[in-house]
Amino acid sequence: MAFYKRHNTGDLMSRITEDVSKVRTYLGPAVLYGINLVTLFVMVIYAMFSVSWELTLYSLAPLPILSLSIYYVSDLINKRSTVIQQQLAHLNSIAQEVYSGIRVVKSYVQERFMGKHFAQQSEVYKEKALRLAKVDAMFFPLMMLMIGASTVITVYIGGLQVVSGKITTGNIAEFVIYVNMLTWPVTSIGWIASIVQQAAASQRRINEFLQTEPDIKSPVHDPHPLQGNIVFDNVTFDYPDTGIRAMDKVSFSLRSGEKMAVIGRTGSGKSSMADLLVRMYDVSEGAILLDGKDVREMDLANLRQRIGYVPQDVFLFSDSVANNIAFGNPVATWSEIQSFARHAAVYDDIVDLSEGFETMVGERGVTLSGGQKQRLSIARALIKHPDIVILDDCLSAVDTNTEKMILGYLEEELASKTAIIITHRIYSLLQFDKIIVLEHGRIVEEGTHDELIEHGGYYADLFERQRSEDEVDAE
Repeated sequence: MAFYKRHNTGDLMSRITEDVSKVRTYLGPAVLYGINLVTLFVMVIYAMFSVSWELTLYSLAPLPILSLSIYYVSDLINKRSTVIQQQLAHLNSIAQEVYSGIRVVKSYVQERFMGKHFAQQSEVYKEKALRLAKVDAMFFPLMMLMIGASTVITVYIGGLQVVSGKITTGNIAEFVIYVNMLTWPVTSIGWIASIVQQAAASQRRINEFLQTEPDIKSPVHDPHPLQGNIVFDNVTFDYPDTGIRAMDKVSFSLRSGEKMAVIGRTGSGKSSMADLLVRMYDVSEGAILLDGKDVREMDLANLRQRIGYVPQDVFLFSDSVANNIAFGNPVATWSEIQSFARHAAVYDDIVDLSEGFETMVGERGVTLSGGQKQRLSIARALIKHPDIVILDDCLSAVDTNTEKMILGYLEEELASKTAIIITHRIYSLLQFDKIIVLEHGRIVEEGTHDELIEHGGYYADLFERQRSEDEVDAE
């Protein structure tokens, strides 16, 4: 997860498309022409030496200068290609963000501003590309100059040797033909060198990803059901990308089948607790034990498969409604998909859509309301038949009646499952064995509903405020 926070989508896509394309060009035409060049060089130079080694050396004298020039220009191309690829990745990022957030852009009437920003960055890209083009443009004239110099030297030195009787006039013509035969291969050296240097710059960018080792690894392959005993033992967690401390010496235990509510203000560390439990990150200090075993020593795929996690940030794929629900269990039957849609109180909404369960969901679920997306996400998590359920503020966008329907089902469905409900609200319809209140990553209150009401802290204040609001709504 830390990797994806450090690298934006546009940069990832640029490396997958543009950089891979440049490496592919190197592996195709560049290698092919390179083999052709070497073969032709060997054959032509051998033929030239067999006629006159002295004239051959004079004819090829400009080539070392050409090689040094190519080395210098190629180095420039390499540096400028890297800069251009980085700028192209930035352009891709801007475009991707605007397409994904088009509703926000339009609602704030920022189309003109974003278009101007993209145009400015495109201008930067154009300037950098022109600088590279200017370097590229040096190649062909340089090649022709060297080839022309070789021809002049061949005719002059050859003429002197004809006068001295070492070779014939036909040999001069033969050497001129040989030099001209080398024109394209020598000229293509620059082109090939340019491709190779650009490919090298692209390959370095690709290798940065290929050589990145995942922080979270599965140490074993050991698929088995979870009983659901959870222990947080003095857990401290700092986000690796920002260094922000999200949890500070948090300890609690939850027995199999028990239900726990986690309540706290925004930024108190509630979602971090869920991320740590499914091992999106590893703890900085302390340990998380599942059934008495450290999660870092468990089969990672099995751990995540056995936990039904509904994150706060709901994501839906550009696919049918049915396939989005079945994503949690690809082998689910049609009746199961419909059944869990009912459990999540979203069945009637789906039936009312133009094509029912076959309705295509727009990118990131833009065609659905916030509440519909949350309920689809709940159905997707529960259809896995998980041993442990984690719901992270997943009812914030649903109305009161729908909330009661979902909670009624959850009370029944979660009867035998360990469940952690992360929320800003107090759900009176659910009976919790334990409630903890987080503040700045620490547990400041812990107990049952009655104990916390009697304690008179944040939980009691929240309960009173919520009850007052419900009474006003009822009136």
